[in-house]
Amino acid sequence: MTFWSHEFGNTFPHAFFTLRGTPDARGAPIDTSYGFTAKTLTPAILLGTVAGKLEIGARGNILGSDARFSVVLTDAQYAQVRALAAAWDAKTGDSRYNLNKRNCVHFVMEAARTIGLTGLDHPKLMKRPRAYLLAVAAANRATVTIIDLPAAAYLATLPPLAPVKATVASAD
Repeated sequence: MTFWSHEFGNTFPHAFFTLRGTPDARGAPIDTSYGFTAKTLTPAILLGTVAGKLEIGARGNILGSDARFSVVLTDAQYAQVRALAAAWDAKTGDSRYNLNKRNCVHFVMEAARTIGLTGLDHPKLMKRPRAYLLAVAAANRATVTIIDLPAAAYLATLPPLAPVKATVASAD
């Protein structure tokens, strides 16, 4: 699980995470992203709660962002993160967006809490994705791998995901 951010720009959300790898229990490799943002970007987001949406697999957002840190998840943690995403998705949960109380930084904070990271409460940084993730990384230096690379540089370091090997049933 890698946590990403960018401060400004026209791509949203500004904080999100990616999941990449193969579960210990096997199965298909995973390579996707999750972020939370307002459904429609209008001045209404400055006034209160609006409809939100979960962004899944938005590759364009990754390319303009920086990888901040990563954590290796257990299968149980992976399942918990997927459950968290479902809870924030309009199809299966609560997708209300509020710039001050339930934005993209709040979403990554809850994901970090779900996997057991600490030092997550930084009220003054909840609208500052980069600063927030740097503070979380600093608080969890012993349990995370610090990356701090632009997307292209970080993605170039990743090995290809191993394809799922087909199993052949034996004929007895």
